[in-house]
Parts: sequence; structure tokens; C-alpha cells
Amino acid sequence: MKNAERTNDAAGFTLLELLVAMAVFVVIAVAALGLFAQHIPLFTRQQNFSGLNITIRNAVSQLQLDVVNAGSGYYPGINFPDWPVGVTIVNSNPSSACNTGTTYSSTCFDTLNVISTDPNTPPAHPDNGTFSFGTTDCIATSASPMYVYPPSGTTAAALASDYQNGDQLLLVDTANSKITSIKLTAAPATYTSGSNTGVKLIFNATNTDGTNTAANDPLSITTCLISSTPCPTADLNPKLNTSFCSGDWILRLQPITYSVNTSNAADPQLVRTQNGTTTVVADQIIGFKVGAAAWSVNDDVGGSSPPPPYSYYASNASTASNVGYSNEWWLIRSVQVSLIGRTTPVTDPTYTYTNGFDGGHYQIESAMVVINPRNMSMNNN
Repeated sequence: MKNAERTNDAAGFTLLELLVAMAVFVVIAVAALGLFAQHIPLFTRQQNFSGLNITIRNAVSQLQLDVVNAGSGYYPGINFPDWPVGVTIVNSNPSSACNTGTTYSSTCFDTLNVISTDPNTPPAHPDNGTFSFGTTDCIATSASPMYVYPPSGTTAAALASDYQNGDQLLLVDTANSKITSIKLTAAPATYTSGSNTGVKLIFNATNTDGTNTAANDPLSITTCLISSTPCPTADLNPKLNTSFCSGDWILRLQPITYSVNTSNAADPQLVRTQNGTTTVVADQIIGFKVGAAAWSVNDDVGGSSPPPPYSYYASNASTASNVGYSNEWWLIRSVQVSLIGRTTPVTDPTYTYTNGFDGGHYQIESAMVVINPRNMSMNNN
């Protein structure tokens, strides 16, 4: 029996076919990689913009959380309808451009101070050191020192340990018709008069009209509008005073300050400062403005139509061409915050995109939010 003759119809690539296939594969791979490389910058920009969006949203959320509680803690346990001050605003309105291309200076940005009292330091009573608790037992903040009598349940030693050198304190009378602020310049100590013991406070004296220099009032609660001494009557806040008695209150402030740090010109940072600790809220911030709606302010002044409900000129009078409220913080009923951020500026010369805000080679994202602090005055008084 003869073996059947085997035939093999299977055949592999010839060398020429293999070379052609590899050449086609290389062409396709190069095209694919080129297309991928073209889309990498687009993907990166999209990721950067998404990150910027999240950063702006988180910053606004933090601002809302802090500002909504402005003015808290003045009179624990007492529902006081007209808080002395909830926020202070330092508006920067430069007369010329504050940026050079993509570089921004500090004059481009406002500062927002959220004022509240330290919940761990009890409100105490100012005194002239006699501790007689009579109607004439008063002090004048235009001279240092002053004495503080601790409230019931608090010892003088405990109260002295609550105050620290550099603290800013707020003085408020019982009718909330008078306020001023002082800044401590030494560590407090206990002080005894007769059978009573209180706390001795050393501070930089206020001016005779109750105003302070910016150095003595970093929170801008009592600074004069035009920085002169004495402050002209037309620019003097009506509640500022220097005389406080043993029935009035002295409160340790625990503020939160929002500002923009421009020490690194390539990366302006929105920062939050509380208790001496500064944290970065957002990088690459190119706009931070704070406006306020205030009672008794004639918004029709300024010739705008319709008139602006929010003023970005806190130190201007209500009759000024740019309407303000003369730093009468107790009149504020609502705050408007505008925030603008950018993606990191692109240095690649092939990147030709420019934004419509300032022409920089980056994308921008903005947010505007209106915040109604629950403890601010809701009365037109």
C-alpha cells in the first residue's frame, strides 16, 4: 500500500510582504502617536480648567461658611438685634492699572475681615482700677492702661491667661451706641484693688475721637477715612467713642481675614488668616473684590442706571460720586464677593490662545456670591 502523497498548501509571509506590513504599521503608529501628542495639551488644559473650577468652588464655599457667621458671639445668651460689626472691608480702587500683563500687584485686590469674638474668652467689663462698680467707674481708651473686671464665674488669673500680647479687643457699651478697638502691646497681668482683683491691660491708646491708626487697628474697625488726627466730623463714624464704664463690655476678637498674597508675582494666592495661622485657599487668583449693601445708603448717588445695590467703596460717604457707607459696618446687611482665578500661565510660544479678561495665555474662571450673615443688623438704625 502506497503512502498518500502529502501536500502543504499553508504558506507564510514572504520577506517582501513582511517588510510592507511593517512599513504600513509604522505609518499608522506614527500617525496615531502624532494625533495623541496633539491632544495631550488639550487634555492637560481641560484638566487644569476642571481643577480651577473646583478650586474656585471650594474657595467660595469656605468664604460662605465664614462670612455667614460674621458678628457671632458678642453677647452670649442674649439676642441682640443690632450687632456692632460683623465684617470690615478694605476696598482697593487704584486710579491706574494694577497689573502689568500677567503680573498683578496687591492694589488689585480687596481685603475682607470677618469679625467674631473668641468663644473661649468671656466678655468682661472695663474699669478704671478702683473696682467700685459705680456710674463714674469709667475709662478713656485715649490713655493706657485700663483694667478689666472678670465676669461672675471667672477668676482674674484665668481671664489674664486668655488675653495675649498683640490681641485686638473691641469695646462696646450696653446700648451699642459706642464702640472702639484697642490692640494690646504687652502680656496682661492681674491687678488688685482693695478686696477685688482684675486684669491690667497695656495698649496703644486710641485717638481722642476713638479712631486708630492702621497699625493699631489691623481690622480697620476704627480707622479714619482720610487718616488725619483728629478725624474730621464729616468722616467720623458716629458710634466711635473713647469713654466706657464698668457696665459696658470688652471683647477679645477672633477674626478671619481674607486677602491676596502677591509676594510671588507668578502666583497670587488667596489666603485665609486666623489666630496667626495663614493658609492658602486658592492659587493663581487675579481678582478678589468685596462689596456690601448697607442700610441708609442712597444707591442712586453716582449716576448709574439702575443704581448698584452693592458698593465697592466702603470708605466713601453715602453722598460721594461713588456711593459708600463711611465704614459704618453696623449698617451692612449683605456682602457680595467676586473671585477670579486662572490656570497656570503657559510659556510655550506655540500656545496662541489668549483670554478676553487681560489677554494672558491662560484660561480664567470666575464666581460671584451674595452672602447674608445671620448676625448682622437687619434694622435700619
